Amino acid sequence: MPNFKIDRTTEDIRRELSDIFRTLKDPRVSSELLSIVRIELTNDMSYCKVYVSAIEGMDRSKEAVRGLKSASGYIRRELALRLHLRHTPELRFIADDSIAHGSQINKLLSELVRSDEDEQNNS
Repeated sequence: MPNFKIDRTTEDIRRELSDIFRTLKDPRVSSELLSIVRIELTNDMSYCKVYVSAIEGMDRSKEAVRGLKSASGYIRRELALRLHLRHTPELRFIADDSIAHGSQINKLLSELVRSDEDEQNNS
């Protein structure tokens, strides 16, 4: 049976976390280059895994996670004030390299297209 409340709450958490990240003053967390990839909320809404990724790569993502962990109390409090949940989930930030991986795949595809166009022009 689908649980629409979990899905709706997950999207609300994603939206609010993106906004809260912009207000953080920690230099390790630059919101322009940091993205929330995925959010996993447990069925009892007590824990929330937040997968974040940075364009600069995995090292930058890990550094951002350290900054987010140090600000997790502030982030959780802000989330509670904005969402008005009975119980605000405990946030666990996890570094993910999917944006850097996607960027690398895009670069390889554009190189293939460029080499294919060069071959057609030379023929």
